[in-house]
Amino acid sequence: MTAVIDPTCALATVSGADLRVPLVQGGTKDYANFDYAASAPALQQVTDRISKLLPYYASVHRGAGYASRISTECYEASRGAVARFLDAADDQVVVFTRNTTDSLNLLAGCVPGETVVLDIEHHANFLPWTAHGRRVVRAADTVEETIRRVVAELCSKPAALLAVTGASNVTGEVLPLERLATIAHLCGARILVDAAQLAPHRRISLRETGVDYLAFSGHKLYAPFGAGVLVGRRDWLDAGEPHLAGGGAVREVGVAQVDWAAAPQRHEAGSPNVLGAAAIAAACDALAAIDPEELVAHERFLADRLRDGLGAIPGVELVRIWSDSPDCVGIVAFTVAGYAPGEVAAYLSAEHAIGVRDGRFCAHPLLAALGLDAALRASIGLGTTADDVDRLITAVATLVESGPTWTYAATDGLWNPTPETRPLSGDALTGAAPCLIG
Repeated sequence: MTAVIDPTCALATVSGADLRVPLVQGGTKDYANFDYAASAPALQQVTDRISKLLPYYASVHRGAGYASRISTECYEASRGAVARFLDAADDQVVVFTRNTTDSLNLLAGCVPGETVVLDIEHHANFLPWTAHGRRVVRAADTVEETIRRVVAELCSKPAALLAVTGASNVTGEVLPLERLATIAHLCGARILVDAAQLAPHRRISLRETGVDYLAFSGHKLYAPFGAGVLVGRRDWLDAGEPHLAGGGAVREVGVAQVDWAAAPQRHEAGSPNVLGAAAIAAACDALAAIDPEELVAHERFLADRLRDGLGAIPGVELVRIWSDSPDCVGIVAFTVAGYAPGEVAAYLSAEHAIGVRDGRFCAHPLLAALGLDAALRASIGLGTTADDVDRLITAVATLVESGPTWTYAATDGLWNPTPETRPLSGDALTGAAPCLIG
């Protein structure tokens, strides 16, 4: 059955949905957030759960007090929520980390051999694998040829791990994970998926895909409270060096020797981020309650509307990696002829109250391969509406047709309106924006 969608409405309530921001030319306007791929706003269910937990917030695992017991129960129950959300297998364990980068560095210390990666990866899934040897496969113009190159590399020499993105953080294009997992296993390797961009947009079953390890960040999953997740097969995590040496990661400590605990505790030394784990669990529960067909249909409607609208504007070029991508999440990268991406982003923010991302998106090898110094990225989330999309298209079209109404200049690579008339300091916003109180 085809999902029934109403693209004029957001799919879920997110913090900041009613935010109004100042314009450089004066007045204010509703903020249109197209920067979900960088950090997504908190879902209402997430803020509600954190508000309920805060009075009970206490140290976990070793406290006898009632608040400590409640915090411990909530922290450990959060593992179960993540495992259910990802349909983790029985031998896969959930480790809480700071973010995706932390998760991948943790796993890199446990991999007993070389890792094969693509050159399209975010730096978080490109840089950590050098300790035991990183082999880079250059992506081709098609997914099929890229997969053929991966097969050739895995067959040429044994590797312990194939590490791939679930969805490109630059273009949103999705790789066929189940197929890649099968290929890796046939070649004697395991597979890790950087799901930082995939998890907020698509339901993932670790059992069905055969993915061995998966990592994502809470702040991209509508849980911006400073925690991340690594889920994966226990044996490497139990045998690997502890990610941090300290309390909580041990069974017994002597003067001359240490008996380290098994995962997940082995890699969670120190006081854990209880609120961050609870926020991730709340986000997982909230996303699991949304019909996955409705989620995809809503996103595709908006993303197609955005791509079609931008693509029809003279001088606007959409950025893609492959010509045969099987799927694409709600991320649209583009350039505007005659304008630096940073200038366009500054214009959209200052004159139209639209937030997009510009730059190289921590994917320098990919941008270089695409022949780009930088680009713009508009990312769609649960709070995006058709009106937001139309505003962005109209604003870019106005720029191309008429140019900006303000002057913009770059200082140390950062573009700003000159003069800047919007209040940006804490003193100017005291009482208006609690996080910027002077």
